[in-house]
Amino acid sequence: MHKVILRFGELSNTRYTVFKMVALVDCNNFYASCERVFRPDLEHKPIVVLSNNDGCVVARSEEAKHLGIGMAVPLFKVKDLIQNHKVAVFSSNYTLYGDMSARVMNTLSSLVPRIEIYSIDEAFLDLEGFSIPKLEDTGTQIRSRVKQWTGIPVSVGIAPTKTLAKIANHIAKSRTKKGLGNGVCVLRSEAEISKALEKLPVSEIWGIGRNLTNKLQSYAIWTAGQLCQQSDAWIRKQLTITGLRTVLELRGEPCIELSEIPEAKKMAICSLSFQKTSKDFEEVKEYVANFAVRCAEKLREQQSAASNITVSLRTNRFDSSASQYGNSETLAFKMPTAYTPEIIRLALQALDKIYQPGYAYKKASVILTGLLPEINAQMQPDMFEDAPKLVTAKQRKMLEVVDKLNVKLGRNQVKFASQGVDDKWRTKQAHCSSRYTTQWDELLVVKG
Repeated sequence: MHKVILRFGELSNTRYTVFKMVALVDCNNFYASCERVFRPDLEHKPIVVLSNNDGCVVARSEEAKHLGIGMAVPLFKVKDLIQNHKVAVFSSNYTLYGDMSARVMNTLSSLVPRIEIYSIDEAFLDLEGFSIPKLEDTGTQIRSRVKQWTGIPVSVGIAPTKTLAKIANHIAKSRTKKGLGNGVCVLRSEAEISKALEKLPVSEIWGIGRNLTNKLQSYAIWTAGQLCQQSDAWIRKQLTITGLRTVLELRGEPCIELSEIPEAKKMAICSLSFQKTSKDFEEVKEYVANFAVRCAEKLREQQSAASNITVSLRTNRFDSSASQYGNSETLAFKMPTAYTPEIIRLALQALDKIYQPGYAYKKASVILTGLLPEINAQMQPDMFEDAPKLVTAKQRKMLEVVDKLNVKLGRNQVKFASQGVDDKWRTKQAHCSSRYTTQWDELLVVKG
């Protein structure tokens, strides 16, 4: 086992910190990079990827960023810019991105003993046993292997803790954007870490959100270096024990372990804009029912049950000529559930409470919260409420069959009546690429 002993002096109340190294591998402009893998003609060309229904920009290549195309900007606001600079536009192709992500993660898993998949385009790697003096070479080899096996460019940050690895990765990406470095940054010595923290704004620290940033700045704490110089007692009082763990990580003391088992999501959400505005209540009900069905599927995929449901509805906020309205309603299930008919029932009940006739609605959302492992969901109901009906074995089997058929035949091939008979709720994808890696009839064709 390779370990490093580091003396942090005034930065820590602990005189010596013993650690092993961890890497954060982050795919560069992941969605855009996935599209570029199968379109080599777009190398060094600007690319944008759009949200559901092709509404807003959700991903950009570096070239598109340099043109001034902002994140989450509505497509119609940058149409002229896109046309003038011949920007390649793609609809979100989540089937492709999900499979490419799996390929990247499988590649990383072949290189190290332990990996934590943090998001679709990020993973932490345990570098225990790797040569400390040769970590730059290790990072370069990781980048080379991922690029060779998947075509996806990545940045690698290596440091004693997960929080410092995040910072190292940020530095690696920043250098690459400036045409410097090799996409790898290693923070291993006291001098390297101190230099990085002195320049890093507190807003860029992993786990420090906007509210904590504002709070720290009110105390004239602007950088990570300044934060590390505060006493543990003060940090715990102002930022709680979670904030203290973050600071200890900044000082080089590991407090956040790698987790090889993905953490269950804390909510299930389906939030989409309609292809066109609607004043028809029955049509809006069908949208909401479809979103409720998708949320229920997500619950069962991770074997969870929901305690609460929130339904929201709003008009088109970008249409200044239309009357504006938005509202939401949250209701509680009598017992946590993943049973689709019950989730649809409560979703439509919430919709009834917030729907106002006369408005042209553009977007609805269904959010399931208070998630519990399904095995813990059969809790004792409130003694003052009517006893809820438990989901029977027959009903569970029915949902299991429906889920399997929809996976095999395609989503919503088997539907509930409240979802309607057509697919008008489906998202607009006018610029969608092929699912090159998962569909035989959409394989890339190379012409001689």
